[in-house]
Amino acid sequence: MSSFALFALLTAPLALLCLPAHAALRVFACEPEWGALAQELGGSLVDVSVATSALQDPHQIQAKPSLIARARNADLVVCTGAELEIGWLPVLLQQSGNAKVQPGQPGNFAAADFVRKLDVPGQLDRSQGDVHAAGNPHIQTDPRNIALVATALATRLQQVDPAHAGQYAKAQADFAQRWQQAIDRWTAQAAPLKGAPVVSQHKAFVYLYDWLGLKEVAVLEPKPGVEPTASHLQSVLSTLKGAPARMVLYSAYQDPRPSEWLSKNAGIPAVKIPFTVGGSDAAKDLFGLFDDTVARLLAAGAKP
Repeated sequence: MSSFALFALLTAPLALLCLPAHAALRVFACEPEWGALAQELGGSLVDVSVATSALQDPHQIQAKPSLIARARNADLVVCTGAELEIGWLPVLLQQSGNAKVQPGQPGNFAAADFVRKLDVPGQLDRSQGDVHAAGNPHIQTDPRNIALVATALATRLQQVDPAHAGQYAKAQADFAQRWQQAIDRWTAQAAPLKGAPVVSQHKAFVYLYDWLGLKEVAVLEPKPGVEPTASHLQSVLSTLKGAPARMVLYSAYQDPRPSEWLSKNAGIPAVKIPFTVGGSDAAKDLFGLFDDTVARLLAAGAKP
């Protein structure tokens, strides 16, 4: 073997180390649940950043320069849609100047486009509060919706990163199997809650109720997004005297005082729902989110 051939043989591994690594697909998620789902489906192929935390109201976010910068560099923006982010996302996308992630482009993904919406208003009247024309946007509280969105998001990942389409498809199939098994388990665990009358602080749980068969008998907010007044709380309390509820639910990001007031005066448990990934210590990922949600509901609302 010549000295040149020997040198080439010895240096070949070093040359491979010097090749640039695959640049991860940059995913910008509006809410923690979609960031977690993108991570489940993308693994090491994606670099995920999330605009909000579980302790922030997703309706009320500011289009800060730091978020604009992340949107500018994103390959894919994954949000809820259905007007949940109407107050900040359009400004964010416009100011990002990123053509790939504008509405209508493959790099713009709205999860709510792929599920059946509930609470779609017959007519739109803004005097009725924070009403969404496309229906209630809080789709992530039903794990069956997560399954539908996962299928659509995996397809979109394959579209925007075709070089790794096979890996996204494999990850989606694996997630779908594990997720369906978990749904079956959660549904069985929560069976004792079916038909239970409950109160909501915000109109945030219609998909959760649709899944588990809970019955919403009152809402603490007089209109969506409007803080409850003392007189409205009193009227809800009066309503419950004739039709008692088993518990009152509020989201991790909400001020708990209205629910705690009702809990004290109506003698029912107030249940903090994590609502999204990070909403409680146990809700570290999508599986933990529903493990914890079902456990909290059962602890408060299962019949003795």
